[in-house]
Amino acid sequence: MGPMPEMPEVESLVRFLSERCVGRAIARVDLAAFSALKTYDPPLSVLAGLEIDGVGRHGKFIDVSAQGLHLVFHLARAGWLRWRDVQPEAPARPGKGPLALRVVLDDGSGFDLTEAGTQRKLAIHVVADPMAIPMVATLGPDPLTDSFDEAALAAVLAGAGRSQLKGVLKDQRTIAGIGNAYSDEILHAARLSPFKPAGSLSETELATLYAAIKGELAGAIARAHGLAAKDLKGEKKSGMRVHGRTGLPCPVCGDEIAEVSFADSSLQYCPTCQTGGKKLADRRLSRLLK
Repeated sequence: MGPMPEMPEVESLVRFLSERCVGRAIARVDLAAFSALKTYDPPLSVLAGLEIDGVGRHGKFIDVSAQGLHLVFHLARAGWLRWRDVQPEAPARPGKGPLALRVVLDDGSGFDLTEAGTQRKLAIHVVADPMAIPMVATLGPDPLTDSFDEAALAAVLAGAGRSQLKGVLKDQRTIAGIGNAYSDEILHAARLSPFKPAGSLSETELATLYAAIKGELAGAIARAHGLAAKDLKGEKKSGMRVHGRTGLPCPVCGDEIAEVSFADSSLQYCPTCQTGGKKLADRRLSRLLK
């Protein structure tokens, strides 16, 4: 299983879909995984015949708008989007495979939403207003927007107080779209410990963190730009310096990249670059050792 799609991959998918879908009408929408559809009114069937007038993003949610309605989906951990220039003519049947939703456009092209593995987390909504989706309505500021300036970051960190930087950067309600992988990359670029209290940064550290957020996300989007949807996941992995690279040398200083494991995720960091040479305690064990 590949890494979960995060905001730079989602942003690239949005741009990819915009080029191919805007101005096309939806011919039909086939639902293959009933558990993925989180709304029932209006039904999916009302999308047929509507022209797509925009593809946007709210954090990691993709928003396909068509004449006042929005098909909004979140790929979750194991979801992906596959584009086909020619979609099958027969309607997709509900089944055991990875297919969750198929969208066919008026020229026969379209995309599939798929989900690997057994955990069903992919979420699809049809709404008149994306803000009707609670997880969209509660998203924090988007770090790619112009309005997310250094003052906006300072306000977010001050509000987070003693919370650890890693958790603050990862929390979608605090800042929308950074996620697990890019928070590791950002903290490494900024040379900050994942466990540093968010509200304790000096002015210099704040400026460095702000530049790292903008730089890492912009770099990831630039690397992904123009790649076919199927190639985006591989590109994400190849661009990482610390995330998912436990035991490998840090590309900046050569120290061995270390890891801290939690119940459902892990983080990676460089002790020399980020924690003054100190190894951080493994969170799973530290509770037992106290």
